[in-house]
Amino acid sequence: MEGFVSGSEEKPKQGLEGTGLNLPVNRHGNLKSASSDQNLKEILQDIKSSKSPAVINYGASWCHICSQILPAFCRMSNEFPKLSFVYADIDECPEITQHIRYTPTLQFFLDGERVDEMLGAGEERLRDRLWLHS
Repeated sequence: MEGFVSGSEEKPKQGLEGTGLNLPVNRHGNLKSASSDQNLKEILQDIKSSKSPAVINYGASWCHICSQILPAFCRMSNEFPKLSFVYADIDECPEITQHIRYTPTLQFFLDGERVDEMLGAGEERLRDRLWLHS
């Protein structure tokens, strides 16, 4: 995976390999990608037990709008280091994401509970919600 790196050859701490997109490097280690139902289940359990703020971006590789917002989602993980950012492809996690009816869907968690949901993309809307929940 190649990222947008300003002035160095820094490697991402964690990233979103396999998306096929040129995504910004995550500098804080607060960005994860769910690779399976089991992996997403573990991530959701971590969110609930840690009680730290988190956002999950449910998307799909075939979704044009998802691929438009994903670079901004990754970039914003650097702007909000106290938030955990998770990308879950609905095709890679079909059992756990069967309730997702629209992509992208972003769900926000605080104290282990889902507190907000945003359907669709929009960089300004996303930044506002991240600010609100950070």
